[in-house]
Amino acid sequence: MTAQRGKDLLLKIGDGGAPESFATVAGLRTRTLSLNAQPVDVTHSDSAGGWRELLAGAGVRQASVSGAGVFLNDAAAEAARAAFFDGAIRNWQIVVPGFGMISGAFLIANLDYAGDHAGEATFSLSLDSAGALSFTAAP
Repeated sequence: MTAQRGKDLLLKIGDGGAPESFATVAGLRTRTLSLNAQPVDVTHSDSAGGWRELLAGAGVRQASVSGAGVFLNDAAAEAARAAFFDGAIRNWQIVVPGFGMISGAFLIANLDYAGDHAGEATFSLSLDSAGALSFTAAP
């Protein structure tokens, strides 16, 4: 993967329709995607050299996404706010330039709004995966 512009990493929320349409959450200045897997240790007394052994394909996998930026009153930001207050799990897409797109169900775990007296209003949000995710490689 070659160098990419950070602003091209996009966070999109689904509208719940059929077919589902996705809108980019505008105003984000920073975005982070973390993919994690909990290993399952199957080390035993006969493990070669006493080295830890892990069970492939086992354990819990999860993804978390966070973003922060300036407050804009766009439809996607309104949908995110509504999903948080409803406690709703929504479909999201995370587009990583030069890599691909990760899609699936996420719950908004954190939604913050802030503002300095002499500055702009800002917001940040955190998403936690709530089911299986799919990956589509970049063309």
